[in-house]
Amino acid sequence: MTHIESPVADEGRRGRRSGGGAEARRAARSGGHQTQLSYIQRKIPLYEVLSEEELVTIENNAETVLQEIGIDFRDDPEALMMWKNAGCDVRGERVRFPKGLVRQLCSTAPRQFTQHARNPARNVEIGGNNTVFAPVYGPPFVRDNDGGRRYATIEDFRNFVKLAYIAPSLHHSGGTVCEPVDIPVSKRHLDMVYSHIRYSDKPFMGSVTAPERAEDSLTMARMVFGAEFVDKNCVLINLINANSPLVFDGTMVGALKVYARANQATVISPFILAGAMSAVTVVGTLTQILAEASVGIAFSQLCRPGAPVVFGTFASSISMQSGAPTFGTPEPSHVLYGAAQLARRMGVPFRSGGGLCGSKLPDAQAAHEASNTLIPTLLGGVNFALHSAGWLEGGLVSSYEKFILDADQLSALQRMAQGIDMSENGQAMDAIREVGPGSHFLGCAHTQANFETAFWRSIIADNNSYEQWRDEGGKDAAQRANGIWKKQLAEYEAPYLDPGLDEQLQAFMAKTKETLPDNVS
Repeated sequence: MTHIESPVADEGRRGRRSGGGAEARRAARSGGHQTQLSYIQRKIPLYEVLSEEELVTIENNAETVLQEIGIDFRDDPEALMMWKNAGCDVRGERVRFPKGLVRQLCSTAPRQFTQHARNPARNVEIGGNNTVFAPVYGPPFVRDNDGGRRYATIEDFRNFVKLAYIAPSLHHSGGTVCEPVDIPVSKRHLDMVYSHIRYSDKPFMGSVTAPERAEDSLTMARMVFGAEFVDKNCVLINLINANSPLVFDGTMVGALKVYARANQATVISPFILAGAMSAVTVVGTLTQILAEASVGIAFSQLCRPGAPVVFGTFASSISMQSGAPTFGTPEPSHVLYGAAQLARRMGVPFRSGGGLCGSKLPDAQAAHEASNTLIPTLLGGVNFALHSAGWLEGGLVSSYEKFILDADQLSALQRMAQGIDMSENGQAMDAIREVGPGSHFLGCAHTQANFETAFWRSIIADNNSYEQWRDEGGKDAAQRANGIWKKQLAEYEAPYLDPGLDEQLQAFMAKTKETLPDNVS
């Protein structure tokens, strides 16, 4: 199976007396015309959990796995021949790798690369000290407070693309933000790629569900950017899952070849639920992740040396009682931190993390599990973070309300990543001198000059008195998020797209769909 994985106190009191002041300010901040934030350029230290000796042990163990056990490349004779020509021991579909070969091949992968957006102001740098937040990927269902849980449609897909475009803290449009099941599988990739191009100008992902669909994604990207530009620059990033344990299947390898040969980025991500698809221990899981990811990275370089590639992992744990996946627990955080260190030692960008949860609703469980994944995402040094907003029910559901809740938290992480202001204003000595002993800082010049930007402010959280909260409807966070996404979609304005290009894209889609059957998976 392929896994497609605050104002000062007096101002606050005046707002409460006048009725709706805080609510009005929150509504203004939650509209569709917010200032977009650039990708994160982290100014805080990395959190690392493994010593040099421990990292070397894991690297040696992964080398042993590659030499003695090997990895299967299924349903792709060309890939097997490529490995054989590179000097590997190929027996059937099992490939075993001479010591040092995989690491040597990985050395041509770039440490950092630019993914270009059709709006150059939205370009992102993937690697180094940078973090790029992208939305949820892959759910067949959607949920909102009004309609409940249901199969996703192309209208839902477009809505999530629009919400990601609006969200200041999301730097990327993502890929399969939900599966539009009202369009046949063989054709829906065209509508999805088109939606990213039409309704957003942020970077986006291509299709990986078949090599032909990857080719279609590239064709559409070449229409937007030009064929020569695409050959020399990354305009698509694409998720290639290893079928853990220790397998790459023909679908994923086929898409990988298409994108790598076209100089487009691939995220090589072992898909692991520890205890089911890897050993139950952190070090055992990290050993397998390193073996699988490094082989995928090396294969991308066999396809085209220098092609951009990302060391990825999706790793969570399972309930040993039920077998269900669990999220926000300590062990996957240790895996994330350790895998990030291994990726940095390899010299390639890293993907992991996100706003993961197993909850069925955007409730307290969803919030604490997502936070327990998002904070390691930032502190561990993740460069490309899929599933940063909207993930619910173990990845089966894209949630409108949780999308808004997550995006709010991403903006807090963006502020955290800026580090501590040590400028003259940040030192605030003039404020300390002005106020002196026994007074307060509410009215001093420094506070008045900084109060609008001094503290991060949520567009979701309600910090009013009980009476004001009650008078404004007594809404919980999910109910407030419901109002926000509706307001944002109502106020959405599409970015400019050249009408001639739009016509060209739609003509290509129509012509391609004529050749495709409706019943192909």
